[in-house]
Amino acid sequence: MSTVGKRGASTPRELTRMGDRISFIYLERCTLHRDDNAITAEDADGVIHIPSATIGTLLLGPGTRVTHQAMSLLGDNGAGVVWVGEQGVRFYSGGRSLTRSSALVEAQATKWANRRTRLDVARAMYRLRFPDEDPSGLTRHELLGHEGRRVKECYRREAARVGITWRGRNYVPGAFDVGDAANQAITAAAQCMYGIAQTTVAALGCAPGLGFVHSGHELAFVLDIADLYKTEIAIPVALETAAESIDDVGSRTRRAIRDRVNDLSLLRRCVNDIKQLLLPESPESDPTGTDFDRVTLQSDNGLEVESGYNYAQDPW
Repeated sequence: MSTVGKRGASTPRELTRMGDRISFIYLERCTLHRDDNAITAEDADGVIHIPSATIGTLLLGPGTRVTHQAMSLLGDNGAGVVWVGEQGVRFYSGGRSLTRSSALVEAQATKWANRRTRLDVARAMYRLRFPDEDPSGLTRHELLGHEGRRVKECYRREAARVGITWRGRNYVPGAFDVGDAANQAITAAAQCMYGIAQTTVAALGCAPGLGFVHSGHELAFVLDIADLYKTEIAIPVALETAAESIDDVGSRTRRAIRDRVNDLSLLRRCVNDIKQLLLPESPESDPTGTDFDRVTLQSDNGLEVESGYNYAQDPW
């Protein structure tokens, strides 16, 4: 095995296309090392080999240890690494994004910077959550009102379905035990959804602070994405868990969310939803899946020119 100092970095053309990789691989309670061009994951049951060039983003869950050689190989092969909670429901830290392209974050910034397009994206988010309702003519304040009504309806409907008496949402930041079992479960479920959303936003290289519904917080866009799945996943799972028992409701809710997320392949869906929201005009050609580095220089009137060229007009 060559040392880091002797091993040259792979060129973009030598790397596997992002579109041909496994989007996310989750590992927990194991030690990661390197064996030639593969990542090895070792636990009490043995060792598995994962070709590093096939990894899009590696999610490292609880109990994982990773060697310097393994991280060097992942970086050399263009893989992202994110440290997460159990089954990816908490985001702790992240390295490089899943893609080399800045297309998504540029599209996000462009749509966010204009009030009209920012509202367009907010309406598209509402449409994803409630496809039976057309928000095209709604103002921002009307969107908030409609969203609040639909969420209240979801609380009442799901509570009735599982046989819980719903007394309203009661959440005090930093005081998890203040609410009843149903409210504790909903809080735990929301925290899980935030972790999933932050993992996906980081992996795609988007700006977490540029939200289209939320604002003023470093994770505004993460909150936007997490809310897309609140009424479909978070609230039903939370109230089902609370209806089963009031004991240890927080931990049981997190495990239930973990299982539902895996059943629905939610991480993959998050990726597709974010791309559709930010780049709806290019569904066939995904610029984030490019297998080469594209670096240009910005000139006047929105023109981009080739990089690596000296544009000085002086004859010397």
